[in-house]
Amino acid sequence: MATTEEYERATALEDLAESGREVVSVGGHTVALFHHEGEVYAVDNRCPHMGFPLSEGTVEDGLLTCHWHHARFELACGDTFDVWADDVQTFPTEVRDGDVYVDPDPERDVPPETHWRNRLVDGMQESLSLVIAKSVIHLDSVGEGFHTPLETAVTFGTKYREDGWGRGLTTLGAMANLYDRVDHDEKLRALSVGIGEVADDCAGEPPRHPQYELGNADLSKERLKSWFRETCEVRDEDGAERCIRTAAAVLPPEEVAEIVLAGATDHLYVNAGHTLDFANKACQTLDHLGWADAADALAAVVPQITDAARAEETSAWRQPVDVAELCLDAHEALPDLVAAGEGSEWTRPDGFADRLLDDDPEAIVDALRDAVRAGATAEQLTDAVADAATRRVAQFATSNEFSDWNTVHHTFSYATAAHAMARRTDCVEAYRPAFDGAMSVYLDRFLNQPAAPIPDPGTAGDDRDPADLREALLSTFDEHGRVNEAGRLAAAHFDAGGDPDALVRTLARGLLREDAGFHELQSLEAAVQRLEVADDERGRRLPLIATSRYLAAHFPTRREREQTFTIARRLFRGEQIHGEE
Repeated sequence: MATTEEYERATALEDLAESGREVVSVGGHTVALFHHEGEVYAVDNRCPHMGFPLSEGTVEDGLLTCHWHHARFELACGDTFDVWADDVQTFPTEVRDGDVYVDPDPERDVPPETHWRNRLVDGMQESLSLVIAKSVIHLDSVGEGFHTPLETAVTFGTKYREDGWGRGLTTLGAMANLYDRVDHDEKLRALSVGIGEVADDCAGEPPRHPQYELGNADLSKERLKSWFRETCEVRDEDGAERCIRTAAAVLPPEEVAEIVLAGATDHLYVNAGHTLDFANKACQTLDHLGWADAADALAAVVPQITDAARAEETSAWRQPVDVAELCLDAHEALPDLVAAGEGSEWTRPDGFADRLLDDDPEAIVDALRDAVRAGATAEQLTDAVADAATRRVAQFATSNEFSDWNTVHHTFSYATAAHAMARRTDCVEAYRPAFDGAMSVYLDRFLNQPAAPIPDPGTAGDDRDPADLREALLSTFDEHGRVNEAGRLAAAHFDAGGDPDALVRTLARGLLREDAGFHELQSLEAAVQRLEVADDERGRRLPLIATSRYLAAHFPTRREREQTFTIARRLFRGEQIHGEE
């Protein structure tokens, strides 16, 4: 707190008493002074909501009301009555010899990082996108730009949604994965979007009441895995949660991931592939935050397994060809197939992904079984299936119904998650989603008839430099229906020798300025995962062509989210929001 000598003279008391209010500058701050009920009060003149001059507000009964959005503040301490507005900064005052003095640097009640973390929670509780964006921007400014908002949002999302891990936390995990791949402002946009999706997913939902881990700390992986699978099989959510909490407490991360993977793949393509994707995102989010407190995140995944719709119960997987039975038979044979391939090394043959696009499901399953028998790892096999799934998106025929974009996207996100989980654990169960994903690729075959062409390297026919091509691609998002042009421009960018990382940053700019939905947000992050594991030019081209087409099909939108973020950023910079631009 400032000493008496550090106070700055602001104005004459007589002048302030006559006018009732004045705007002064002290210590670099623009301060609104009020003479009210015989006392002198000083507050920051910028309304903390959207920057309107509080000197133009109304003071009555000790309350200051902003005239723009009617935010109300207790004049003496600055506390707001409206959570969307935030508290206003107050400044201690003294009257000496007829003059008003102001402390320009009062001691804060809490450090800025604590204040903005608390405000982030406020924003999530009320689904206030502007408060969330402001909190993310301010936390970044004090060096708490990634871990703090991510941890806060995960804690909130796992606590305040009874149904557990959903699209909100999955989106947040995807945005956290993109964080290091995008420019600074897109980092902040990405976290704002992810946290906002968590808040929306929790809005109006009952909270989650956690179970507790079992008391026996000596339980083996095999025992906990068996119990977890049994409880999931009979849809016993409480029992399954106790098992996974115990596993998280006593086992290393790779073994816990194995248990989750086993439960998520005991049935086929559960919840249209979302369950495996959600489980993978929970694990990837824990990679960012650390696995020391993994129990809540993994427990939140349990309802996605115990309550899941199972593909073998649907007619599409049973008629006219019983592809479910093909998968289940392959699952049962996996221990013997893996044992047969032990000690052998498998190299993916040229054209193997093409075989996975065959019209004969038995031939597809046979190709996968032969590969396992020859020594293929789960990582190799799921990688091949993910390539085939990416092809389905890249060659989606726009003559199909618009909603069918979701069908190929579900397979793509599932296959990408399967590969990520197989890179995490080499258990036998990691092979299962290769078969399930391949059958989903097969069922999507009609959506590539006629297949949209993928330009071969060097054939895109555009001699512009990479920077111009990136801007041209971004402009395709400004007009509906430019799907094929977006794919062509992505291919041309590779032909021009453009940096794939620069193309990712451009796609992120386009994505994060839109009111993008869950699947669009997933799409780019999954494409980046495919890009990161590609080992040749064709492998790097395919996912970015695919996501360019997918995003172009869904944009433009109203871009309300971008307007909110822009307001938050301008407020942080001290720019004026009200009035003429």
